Amino acid sequence: MSHLTGKLTKRIIDSLPAGRHGDGNGLFLVVDPSGARRWVLRVTVKGQRNAKGAPLRTDFGLGGANVTPLNIARERALKYRMMAKQGINPKYSAVGAIPTFEEVARQVHMERLPTWRNKKHGDQFINTLRDYAFPKIGRRLVSEIGQPEILSCLSPIWTEKHETAKRVAQRLKVVLDVAKSKGWRTGENPVTAIKDARVLPKVKVKVKHHKAMPWQDVPAFYADLQNRSAMSAKALMFTCLTGSRTGEVLGARWEEFDFESGVWNVPEERMKTEVLHRVPLTPAMLEIIEPLKALQSEYVFEGQKRHKPLSNMAMLMLLRRMGVEGVTVHGFRSTFRDWASEVAHAPREVAEMSLSHKVGSDVERAYARTDLIDRRRALLERWTGYVTGESGQVVRIGHG
Repeated sequence: MSHLTGKLTKRIIDSLPAGRHGDGNGLFLVVDPSGARRWVLRVTVKGQRNAKGAPLRTDFGLGGANVTPLNIARERALKYRMMAKQGINPKYSAVGAIPTFEEVARQVHMERLPTWRNKKHGDQFINTLRDYAFPKIGRRLVSEIGQPEILSCLSPIWTEKHETAKRVAQRLKVVLDVAKSKGWRTGENPVTAIKDARVLPKVKVKVKHHKAMPWQDVPAFYADLQNRSAMSAKALMFTCLTGSRTGEVLGARWEEFDFESGVWNVPEERMKTEVLHRVPLTPAMLEIIEPLKALQSEYVFEGQKRHKPLSNMAMLMLLRRMGVEGVTVHGFRSTFRDWASEVAHAPREVAEMSLSHKVGSDVERAYARTDLIDRRRALLERWTGYVTGESGQVVRIGHG
């Protein structure tokens, strides 16, 4: 069998014996024993893996040599190599083959990576399918997946891991919708059919509340924190005073702080609400973070590794070392909310905005021209005074 590694020519093509002959860059001419000649392209798809975890290498035909001239085959090969370098499997664009569910899911994952808020969200999409769908239906052709196959993925986890199951269902639906749009499926999406028919049992999910410390106990607890030098203590103090979420505090970077205006601007990509949140900085908050500038870290609350934030367990572990059982870090948001209502008698919209909760309907929020930062500053100053034991002058948090 002759194997040519250089560029082929029309004269050479017509005289080649049976076998696989290279033109370069993954393009081959395959000559069958019958004498039929056809083009085959081999590409490695960026970011995709085969069943063994190795880079996905795929071969597919570009047509017979009698109807697809050499120059056309090279043009198509170049086009498909470019697609593969972008993480797109060109196999299904080149021919009418039906891909498997896993192949489509990984394709959807790659195509949507730029649209997710962060890498973590993209990883969650593919990881849940990898854990709960691929073992059951990953190797099935996407055209063959119906309600029984979807139920095989969802039924085992529907009651035990209901929130996870709902996410898996939503992602299954997305993959099958994309498959239909590309002509690989017809008919109704089986995920939608299962939902509409209420095939799966109704699960009553109990709302899990984060256990909060009573607001009456916070000043003594905070005084204990002030005597501790650990970075986790600094972060927990800041969390208590700001009413912020754990992730917002741990991910805080210096460039987010406007010290001249006394505002911490938490960018939308780090907010649960996906909206920029301005946190008024009180003198007590500044006393916590300003000495940390000397560390010259990228993060305000640096962890054990240089330019890396504290672990998301650091503050909870500190609570346990302090002997505070059953209380969560997130619970301090509820503590602040209870105090704002029971003691400060703050208007609901001021208290809720302080916690970066959405207030009112979509229409009401569209007409809201302010985030009430001045009134929120007054509320946080009063809260800070209460927590630190330096209440001083009473600050009114009125409706005016």
